[in-house]
Amino acid sequence: MSDAPDPKALDDLAARINAAKAVKAPAHRHVDHSTAARGAWRMVIELVVGVGLGFGIGYGLDGLFGTIPIFLILFTLLGFAAGIRTMMRSAAEIQAENAKAAEKAKAEE
Repeated sequence: MSDAPDPKALDDLAARINAAKAVKAPAHRHVDHSTAARGAWRMVIELVVGVGLGFGIGYGLDGLFGTIPIFLILFTLLGFAAGIRTMMRSAAEIQAENAKAAEKAKAEE
């Protein structure tokens, strides 16, 4: 009797091990952190631009009319509201893109 293992038994064992690993292995989902950071920076910039434009328009109108900073306050608040609205629209767009990517990845499985 030889001490060499049976090649067929080893192949069968390897197939069973691989099948067990495939069942227990979670689906690997790739997360692109640069895309998430890009989306976050986009929303921050949209908010800052909205507030800055509102501030600039309000300051200009106050200087033009010689009023107290009523236009400055009013247009800064309007710029803030516009920035928030734009951020929410961008967030919905990014969420829709992520949902499409998830559906595509699920279809490929």
